[in-house]
Amino acid sequence: MATYLDVHPVDPQPRAIRTAVDRLRDGALIAYPTDSGYALGAMLGNQAAKDRIMTIRHLDDKHHFTLICRDFAQLGQFVIIDNAVFRAIKAATPGPYTFILPATKEVPRRLMHPKKKTVGVRIPEHPVVRELLAELGEPLLSSTLILPGESEPMSEGWLVKDELDHQVDLVIDSGECGTEPTTVVDFSDGQAEVVRIGAGDAGRF
Repeated sequence: MATYLDVHPVDPQPRAIRTAVDRLRDGALIAYPTDSGYALGAMLGNQAAKDRIMTIRHLDDKHHFTLICRDFAQLGQFVIIDNAVFRAIKAATPGPYTFILPATKEVPRRLMHPKKKTVGVRIPEHPVVRELLAELGEPLLSSTLILPGESEPMSEGWLVKDELDHQVDLVIDSGECGTEPTTVVDFSDGQAEVVRIGAGDAGRF
C-alpha cells in the first residue's frame, strides 16, 4: 500500500519533502504532481523502478524517459546543447516542455534511446517538484503518468492512490495540477521538431 503525503502546493512542508526524498533514496517509485499532470519518478540508477514504470504504462524500449532537472546548470550536465538550442530552451523554461537532446556520458546507457542515444529533459515550474529536486540534489528519472488507453495524464492525487495503490510506493498530493502533458520538442538533430503538442505553446518552436 502506497504512502500518501498531503503537501501544500505553494509552500511545501520541508518534513514531507524530506520523507519523499528519503523514500526515493531507499529505492521507491513515487507518483508526484507537476505543472502538466502527474508523473512517476525514481532515482536515476534505479533499474527496478524503471522496469515498474514500463509495466504500469505498457511502454517499450523506444520510450524516451525524462530527466526532471532543477535548473539549467543541472540540465547541462546530462545533454549536449549548442548556443542556438540553448537560447530556445532557456526562453521556455521552467515550464511544461520536454526537450529531446543528445545525452552526455553522465546519462546511464539504459536511460537513452537505444539507437539515437538521446534523452528527454525538462525543468518544471511546480513548487513541489522544485523543492523535491532541491532536496534530492540530482535529477529524477521520470515518465508522465498516462495510463494505458488514456491520452491525458492523471491529475488528482487521491485517484492516483486509488488506481496505483499497490504499484507505487508513495503518492504526493498537492491539490489540482495541470491536466495536459508537456509539449515535446526534439532537438536531437539541431533543429526543433515538435513531436507532441501539449500544455506548452508549440508556436515558439
